Amino acid sequence: MTPSSEPAAPAPPAATRTETVPTPAGDARVTWYDAPVAHTVLALGHGAGGGIEARDLVALAAALPPQGCTVALVEQPWRVAGRRLAPAPRTLDTAWRQLWPALRAPALPVVAGGRSAGARVACRTAAELGAVGVLALAFPLHPPGRPERSRADELAAAGGAGLPLLVVQGERDPFGRPGEFPAEVPLAPVPDADHGFAVPRRAATSGPQAMRALTAAVAAWAPVAGRS
Repeated sequence: MTPSSEPAAPAPPAATRTETVPTPAGDARVTWYDAPVAHTVLALGHGAGGGIEARDLVALAAALPPQGCTVALVEQPWRVAGRRLAPAPRTLDTAWRQLWPALRAPALPVVAGGRSAGARVACRTAAELGAVGVLALAFPLHPPGRPERSRADELAAAGGAGLPLLVVQGERDPFGRPGEFPAEVPLAPVPDADHGFAVPRRAATSGPQAMRALTAAVAAWAPVAGRS
């Protein structure tokens, strides 16, 4: 997909630890935000136009650990190496598969997720890897202005495997507005938000309100997915 703008967010909370994981595409990196008492690991990959500094990933890393969900932010090898362009989807999937044992190391249920391109990776691989759910943030349902090039089949692959699925989507996302998704897709809309969950300066919804809507939706859903 065409790389999208992913504006930086405020600095995340202090990470518990970082871990380097070798993959066939190079070293990947996992930044852990451990819950004091965890029931689930939420593993989140970044998009094609940015890294783990994206505002939605930062917000979840801050909000979920106090509620019992350890968050693992995953940087793909191309990003760790400082390259500007993401590789082909099959390369992203291969690296994610190689990372999976590290994500399962805490011996907790793992929800696979990510934003944009990272959400696509999670959807394509969740069933085979034994994820207990899929969280898709800013899922790129189609390229902007090209609704005929739908990627709904990737969402269907996750849902068809019987996995709990949640799509969190900005109401102004040019890669797919909430009303464009199939009716059977569980979806939490974020008012006034775009693909990076930014909101216009004069919107009825403020930036902090958009992030609270996003984190509240995920916090309510993650324990249910972890118990599936």
